Amino acid sequence: MLSRVADSVYWMARYIERAENVARYVDVSLQASLDNPHTPSEQWLPLVAAAGDHTLFQEKYGNLGKGAGEAVMRFLAFDLEYPNSIVSCIAKARENARQVRGSLPLEAWEHLNKFYHYLSSSEARRRAAESLHDFFSEIRTASYLFEGILESTMSRGEEWHFLKLGRCLERADQTSRILDVKYFILLPTPADVGSVVDDLLWAALLHSVSGYEMFRRRHGRILPGKVVDFLLLDRDFPRAVLHCLERAEECLLAVSGTPMGSYRNQAEKQISRLRAKLAYTHVDEVIAKGLHEFLDELQTGLNAAGETIFGTFFALDTPARQPAQAQA
Repeated sequence: MLSRVADSVYWMARYIERAENVARYVDVSLQASLDNPHTPSEQWLPLVAAAGDHTLFQEKYGNLGKGAGEAVMRFLAFDLEYPNSIVSCIAKARENARQVRGSLPLEAWEHLNKFYHYLSSSEARRRAAESLHDFFSEIRTASYLFEGILESTMSRGEEWHFLKLGRCLERADQTSRILDVKYFILLPTPADVGSVVDDLLWAALLHSVSGYEMFRRRHGRILPGKVVDFLLLDRDFPRAVLHCLERAEECLLAVSGTPMGSYRNQAEKQISRLRAKLAYTHVDEVIAKGLHEFLDELQTGLNAAGETIFGTFFALDTPARQPAQAQA
């Protein structure tokens, strides 16, 4: 398979997953602000920091106080000049899909193209103005549909493995960012630890990754350490970071035919090392290190793995190509 095709399907999957997850963590903050109406507007700004684009936001919007919430939502959802906004991600996903239409099921292309045109329409703006929660739910549903179409219609060849690899790596990265949002924003003061408000916010966090019911089934009572363990180290929950890294490793090994437990290139070695490090980490070690510090290190590792995948597979026949947009 041409590296151009592999690159396009890989990034198409990453951009759609990114758009879905931006919708998730903006929505969870929106719901949290509704549960706690005394949340100050400045509490929206860490959402931008978690996305890794605080500097760009300040350049465009300056230092905001009371109107920060509205500006952050506009920046993350609708700003076409911001490369990681929802509309920008869907536009880039569509462009990648357009370049490899022959490698995708027709239904998948039609769905993505239709969704792109919907987001570009005044109807989408009207929908968002009426109910942001419903609008963000539509983003998630569109992503589910796209994934479902590919799951049920696409052959399990190399294109499929690169597509799934992109989705898993992006999902691992975004789950870590959603968890980081909790650290940054959802707990205004240390006095709120263990309070009813704290419990509601952890529950909102689980809802944001559609993991509330699965968490309650496995762990029962919501405790911060258990939530961190569930989202980082669970092997069965499909949005947990460890689960995503295990699936990503399987995809890489399937592409090259490498047996599990060994490696044939630097990309396989790096993903395997990152997965193994997480697999042998206990949640108490995460807490002791500091959740934000652990997540920051994890995101650095995921970005490095993405760069190695680009160098190993996508830059083979066109050395002048540059990596697509990764988040800081």
